[in-house]
Amino acid sequence: MIKRDFPKIHFYDQDFVDIYDKTWAWIQDCWNTGGEKSSLNGKIFSYPGSSAVYQTDAIYSSFFLVYSNRIYQAHPTLDVFYEKQEPNGAIRSAYNIKTGSPVVERDNPEGLGIPLFAWAEHNLYHKSANKKRVKDILPILRKYSEWIDSVFKRPNGLYKVPPSVTGMSNSPREDVYYPMDFNTMMAINMLYMSALADILNDKEASFQYKKQYFSLKTRINSFMWDSGDGFYHDIDKNEERLPVKTIAGYWPLLAEIPNDEKAERIIEKLSDPKYFGAPHPFPTLSVSEKAFDENGRGYRGSVYPHLTFMVIKGLERYQRWDLARECAIRHLYFMLDSMSPDGNHHKGDLWEAYFPTKEGPAKWQGKADFPRPQYLTYDALSTICLTIENIVGLFISLPRKTVDWIIPNLEILGVENLSLKKNMITILSNKSGRGWEIHMESEKLYYFTINILGKKKKTLPIPSGKCSMLIDKL
Repeated sequence: MIKRDFPKIHFYDQDFVDIYDKTWAWIQDCWNTGGEKSSLNGKIFSYPGSSAVYQTDAIYSSFFLVYSNRIYQAHPTLDVFYEKQEPNGAIRSAYNIKTGSPVVERDNPEGLGIPLFAWAEHNLYHKSANKKRVKDILPILRKYSEWIDSVFKRPNGLYKVPPSVTGMSNSPREDVYYPMDFNTMMAINMLYMSALADILNDKEASFQYKKQYFSLKTRINSFMWDSGDGFYHDIDKNEERLPVKTIAGYWPLLAEIPNDEKAERIIEKLSDPKYFGAPHPFPTLSVSEKAFDENGRGYRGSVYPHLTFMVIKGLERYQRWDLARECAIRHLYFMLDSMSPDGNHHKGDLWEAYFPTKEGPAKWQGKADFPRPQYLTYDALSTICLTIENIVGLFISLPRKTVDWIIPNLEILGVENLSLKKNMITILSNKSGRGWEIHMESEKLYYFTINILGKKKKTLPIPSGKCSMLIDKL
């Protein structure tokens, strides 16, 4: 039996490899267990020293923990929330680790969290192929969605929720009544609920969720899209669009809401220095807004890794692999350069939020605890997940037995000893005397698609054992 360890990555810049390895070492400090009086069982992923476990942490951490070769489990923190579901379907956004009781803020009396469980579970399924889990959690997520509808859905088909639910605490969205991001998250929820029902071959449920998704998509496009400035906006109580452009306007990419023409218009703004094309991708507020602050000041310009992750995953939906990779690499360089002022990447910290126009952690006058160091819920999305998926370029689906490798050009990169359930795989590209060669090693058959952008795309069955292929011969 092979000794289990985290998968290794290969990349021409050793600093990327080092920070990837270091992140796995730091993650061991993020585990907690409930107190004696708590009903929270098992290992909980939370910020070191935190008294509560948060829905946001459970959902986002699952995207990188799936790559730990099962050294760390991605699902127990999600299960904490499912086990606390109330008879009416409610799941609160945070629970006290010691007591297990809900933690509810005054400006969010229902304790509503981000409704992205279905997205996380769909990703887990493709990394674990655990169909039984999908069967067990779908009824929980169905009740949860029905609870959100019963409390927060308005007659116009949109969701009115407290702005604090979106997490963008001081974003200049004062008159928001129907937040752009939350409504789009509900569309993402419906899209993935439909996909989960498909996995179980429940055609009726899949159809119903797809119908709800299209209904909400139509409303978002009619109420929130501004054809004049080519962007999605929050709307106020009177269903009027608010003028401010925030990073929330990019959630629709992830939900596949804009058609190609609309998508092109909002994607253009990611490279435009007047909007979101700041040196460090991507500020939470458009550079052109009056409230934009070069120091970041929370959601008035800071770069938050979890929102950069969201934009990059949205770009993937529109096959913009090149831009997604370029921005992921730039983002990681800024994170590395912000670790310590003397350029020593081996001593500093990763941060919850960054300056948009230069390297360094963001600042917020009067808020001494901002940004938090080593906020791995956000940071590991970049140093692990984006590194494997967008920089190395590997996309894995266990149930389909497929590995897609999407790279813009050939360079030395790859992954070694990545566990696909009971199958360890290694995929590496390097240059030999015979030209560019890809070496592969696997214990079982799988299907490998290599996509060298604009040049070659080929799908091949890879047998068990070691093999190699010459790119020129494809």
